[in-house]
Amino acid sequence: MNIWVIPGGGVDPGETPAEAIVRECKEETGLSIKIERQVGIYTPINRLANYSYLYECSVVEGMPGLNDEVQGIGFFPLEKLPHPLFFLHRQWIEDSMLRLPGIIQKPLSQITYFKLLRYALCHPIQVFRMLFSRLGIPINTK
Repeated sequence: MNIWVIPGGGVDPGETPAEAIVRECKEETGLSIKIERQVGIYTPINRLANYSYLYECSVVEGMPGLNDEVQGIGFFPLEKLPHPLFFLHRQWIEDSMLRLPGIIQKPLSQITYFKLLRYALCHPIQVFRMLFSRLGIPINTK
């Protein structure tokens, strides 16, 4: 079973989070994007997560394309988001839709060792894929 996620990834050394999202979107989707606004900064509460930066972006140019990191690309109306959608990303989309003034700042309290264990027991293949991805070893196939 695959799970839908929003584009993103790690920040390379010497790179800002804004530069990282532009690069990651290009790498993962083939699309060049423009950042419209920063929505949030999410801080880790343990070693399972890193600081996460959420941006609202628009497509500038390009054609969507698949690669070793991506098995599917889709654009969905907010009322018809795909299933399964990574639970944290669903929350981030909801945060973005609040259109609050300023930047949301929240702890990543949803990422806990207990939840990872429970998820791993229910979805072991997805957990291994995520771990390999975090190690820089994509295992998706086209």
